[in-house]
Order: sequence, then C-alpha cells, then structure tokens
Amino acid sequence: MAASPTAGREDRTVYLTQGLHRAVQQRPDGLATVCAGRTRTHGESVDRIARLAGALRSLGVADGDRAAILALNSDRYHEYLAGVLWGGGVLVPVNFRWSVPEIAESLTEVGAEVLAVDDVFAPMVPALRQAVPGLRHVVHAGDGPTPEGALAFEELVTGTEPVDDVRRGGDDLAGVFYTGGTTGRSKGVMLSHRNLLTAIMGGLAVAEPRPDSTYLHAAPMFHLADFSMWVSEVVAGGTHVMIPAFDPLAVLAAVQEHRVTDLLLVPTMLQLVVDSPRIDDFDLTSVRQVLYGASPMSDALLGRVMKALPNARFLQAYGMTELAPSATLLTAADHDDPTHRRSVGRAAYHTEVRVVGPDDVEVSRGSVGEIVVRGGNVMLGYWNRPEATAEALRGGWMHTGDAGWMDDDGYVYLTDRIKDMIITGGENVYSVEVESALAQHPSVATCAVIGVPDQTWGERVHAVVVPVPGATPTLTELHDFCAGQIAGYKIPKSMELVETLPLSAAGKVLKRELRKPYWEGHERAVH
Repeated sequence: MAASPTAGREDRTVYLTQGLHRAVQQRPDGLATVCAGRTRTHGESVDRIARLAGALRSLGVADGDRAAILALNSDRYHEYLAGVLWGGGVLVPVNFRWSVPEIAESLTEVGAEVLAVDDVFAPMVPALRQAVPGLRHVVHAGDGPTPEGALAFEELVTGTEPVDDVRRGGDDLAGVFYTGGTTGRSKGVMLSHRNLLTAIMGGLAVAEPRPDSTYLHAAPMFHLADFSMWVSEVVAGGTHVMIPAFDPLAVLAAVQEHRVTDLLLVPTMLQLVVDSPRIDDFDLTSVRQVLYGASPMSDALLGRVMKALPNARFLQAYGMTELAPSATLLTAADHDDPTHRRSVGRAAYHTEVRVVGPDDVEVSRGSVGEIVVRGGNVMLGYWNRPEATAEALRGGWMHTGDAGWMDDDGYVYLTDRIKDMIITGGENVYSVEVESALAQHPSVATCAVIGVPDQTWGERVHAVVVPVPGATPTLTELHDFCAGQIAGYKIPKSMELVETLPLSAAGKVLKRELRKPYWEGHERAVH
C-alpha cells in the first residue's frame, strides 16, 4: 500500500465538499438529484451523504483510505462519491467496461477494502472477492435484493447518524482515476482536491455556472470527464439528473422531461443523438451549454448539433486524466471562426501550455512538437509508479504524449500521438495492451495494433496480424480470445492478415506506415 505523497500537509483550504455546504445554506429546498423516479433536495441529499459517510467510517474508511465503486450512473453513485469525500476517504471509480482481472488488479494495487456495486455488477462480486483478498466490505447500491454477504446501501444510510464533514482537502489525495498505460497495464492517476478544483474553476470561468443549471449524467460517472462535471455541478449547487448509461433516446427524453440545461458528450454520442430518427419528437430548447472532448467535431456534425440544440453554446476541452482533466478550451466564440474551430483551443485560465522538442525546449510557432502543460491541475503522480511519474512530470511539466503545434495566437492544433494510443468513442486504448492479448493466440505469430478512422467512434481499434504458417485466424476468433482478458472496447473491431510488418533499422514496427493508407486525405493522423 502506498502512503499519500502529501502526508503531513495541513493546507486544506479547498475541498470538494464545499459546494454541498453552500447548497444547503442557500438552497436547502432546491432540487439536488433526479434519478429513476426519485427526487431529493439539497437538504435531503446532504443528510444522506453525511449518514453514508458515518457508515463508511464505521467500516474502516478513515482519512486517506480508498473506497471503490463499480456501478452505472445513479443518485446513489452521487451520494457515494460525496460520502467517501465527506468521511475523508479517497475515491476509486472503477471502469465498468473492464474485465474482472483488470478490475481486480486495480483494486489490489490501491488497497481498496470497500467496494460499492449496483444490481448490474453484483454478479461479479464472488469473482472479485476471490481475486482481491483485501476486499473486506461490499456495499450493494442497487434496487434489487441485497446479495448474500453484502451490506445494503439504504440500510447504511437510514441506520447511521450523520457525521460532520472531515473537510479533508488541499493537496490531500481525493481520488485515484485509472487510465491506460504504455506498459500494457493501467496506471492509477492520483488527483488531489486542489488538482480537481483548480481545473474546475478554470473551466467555470468560461462556462458561466448558474445555480439553476440542470446537468445530465449521460456519460459514465466513472470517467474523469463526467466526474469533473459532477464536481462542477456540486460547486455551482445545481441539479444532477442521472440516466444509467448513454442511450440516444434516453438522452432526448431526459432533456425534455427535466429541462436539462447542460450536457457533456463526446462527438460520437452527439452524432447518435442528433441523427436519431425521433429527434423531432422532443423539445430540446432548454439546453444552454454543451461541452465535448476526446476529438474535434467536423463542421458537418457541428452544424447538425447546432440546429438540433438552437439555444446552446459549445465548448471543447482538451486534456487527459493526468490534468484533472483539462488543459485547453475552445470557447463558444472560437466556434464561430472556421480556422480556430479546427484547433483544441488555447490554454485555459488555470494552465500554461507549450509545444516542445525532444530536448524539452519550446519550438517556434507553427512547428510540431510535444504538448506539455503546467499548472495546479497537474496530477500528484501515478500510484506506486515513481519512475513513470518522474518521466511524465520531468522539468515540472506534464508531458501529454500528444504531438501538435501552436499558432501565433496561442491556439493548439493536434497532429498525432507520440504515445501509442487510440481514442475510440472517448476511451483511451493503448496498443501494447491489445497486442499483448492478441500475441497469446496460438495462430498469431506477431501483430501490431493501430487506430484507423471510424465514422461512428472517431477511431477504431484495428489489428494487423502476421499469422503462424498455415493459420488463418478470423476476427471473430480473435475477438472471443481477447474477451476474457481485456475490456470490450479495447478488442479490435477490424483486422487484416499480412506476411510481414514494416520494421525500422532498429527492428521497431513502423506503425506510421501501417496507418498511412487509412489516414490519407485526412488533415490529421488522429481523431
């Protein structure tokens, strides 16, 4: 188990639960959460959070202890996030798309002793208990019968007295958020209260928060993008509306029914929403603001989205988990300029952004280099990965692994990825992890995994396979083989069989050559 890198620091001037206190003080009867027919005011919600925090502390979640959650979006997810923080714990939101071995590895690494699950993921608990011996308590945060050996969420809330907010904050660790890793293993990104609030405040300076805002959690709440919007809504004291998972029709229905004002969706999701054959059946005029990221929107898609959401302003954010998560912002005004619209915006108010060469010296404007970022939003480091932390944060700058250039006005344009990573439907996939899984198949002699353009997902995972002599593996075979090892979104969606892979003089696979036929005619080599 790793000690917090900030142990002993007493600066707790900012903490993620501050907004909850303001909401109860200023709008106790205002609507806090809406989910599955349940509505709760700020007063009711915070009382439940304080009671849950007391229950978690009785289970042993003390200052700095990790508490994980594996669930679809819900009001209980909101209460668990806030309850862990209120009680002084550290959040570990679990990617529900991962396989049991991937989940178990992350829980073991961070030493999580408490895990909350909903009805959908309760069947995974026996396997997780077996794979994670240190898992002492499972909290059932669903509506169905509580599984044997688990603790009922509602009983914990109603059967515990509320406790005072610990107000752990500042540079204290707030959460460990897992992202992809270039070694084939996911890395736990350690983010402090200050990291997360710095990024949020920088975003709110542009986003114009209002206490009457209503945000729809349609993107998964385990993902830092939606988590950051959760923090933003807590700060603003607005209303959280939750649907279990993204579904175009569910989004349309929720927007109309609850008069949703704010959305965060990746371009793939936006395309599915605005291209729904039933979009004209719904009133979407309440939407005031749309935040998107993961990839830019084409002019054609942006035009369709603007037509469907006539009262909305659009913001694009570029960043990564290690940046809590934003580095640059493309403002609503920037969207009116066709040139700037192709960029990912300029450094947000809370960051400093540069483009540097291999020597970490800033390159001239218009020259391509690696995008690096400095600011109070930059992560504390990777959990138990001091060498990887030192490499990523060398010189005091977070090295993103993204290649790009900056124009004379400070707008940043992405061109490629230095890291071997694919972004498909907003999810990071590191090629080496998929290659490691594929290479174990008996018909695969060697392979390379690349990202290729995809109309739906932005990029899709594509495998280039050299089969063993006489073998002809199929995509279905490889899919089924990988299914038990890696998450479904990481499994190749297309493949090709080749006799050899192009190699450099040093014997390294020339992935740029493999990608070239697919990206010809595109402005950039990434989406």
